Amino acid sequence: MSSELLAHLADVIESRRGADPDKSYVARLFHKGTDAILKKVGEEATETVMAAKDGDAQKIVYEVADLWFHSLVALAQFGLRPEAVLAELARREGLSGLEEFAARKAQQRDAQGV
Repeated sequence: MSSELLAHLADVIESRRGADPDKSYVARLFHKGTDAILKKVGEEATETVMAAKDGDAQKIVYEVADLWFHSLVALAQFGLRPEAVLAELARREGLSGLEEFAARKAQQRDAQGV
C-alpha cells in the first residue's frame, strides 16, 4: 500500500508539472526551478528537526509528511521516482550501517585515485 501511495503521489506531482503556476503549488515550484525546490526541502528538513526537538508526535508526523512530499517534488525535478529510493532502501536492508558507510568511503577513495 505505501509504495503504491508514493507512486500515486509521484504521478500526481508529475501531472502538475505543466499546470498553471497560479493555480497549482507544485506547478509553481517547478516553474521557480531547482533552487526553489531544494530550498523547500531544506526548510521542511529544518522544521522536521524542530518538531522532533519539541517531542510533539503529531507535529513530527506533519512535518515529515511535508518533507517527504517536497522530496518527491525534488525527485521529479531530476527525473527520478520514489521506486528508485525504495529499491535503494531494499538493497540496504540487512546491511550493517557501519559496513555500508565504510564501503562508501572506500568507493570515494577509489574514485579519487587515493
